[in-house]
Amino acid sequence: MDEYEATFEITSKDDAHAVERLLNRLYDTLREESRTVRAGTSDSTEMLEHFEGIHNAAQRQRPGRLTVVFEQRDEPFEEKQ
Repeated sequence: MDEYEATFEITSKDDAHAVERLLNRLYDTLREESRTVRAGTSDSTEMLEHFEGIHNAAQRQRPGRLTVVFEQRDEPFEEKQ
């Protein structure tokens, strides 16, 4: 499994605003995709619930750190029938 990591230090209001915008965009995209691709499945709801805390925290615009980890697996996607 390959792993990629990026850390963003939030040390100013401009940084906090940029992170807030990034997470708002990501949340909106996840919400829209879960409606169209995974409508009616529990995994889409669970995914949004996990992300919602991060999304809400970013709106408070405080100093901190955002770390993004992308783990890429070697197996292919499961085919839906």
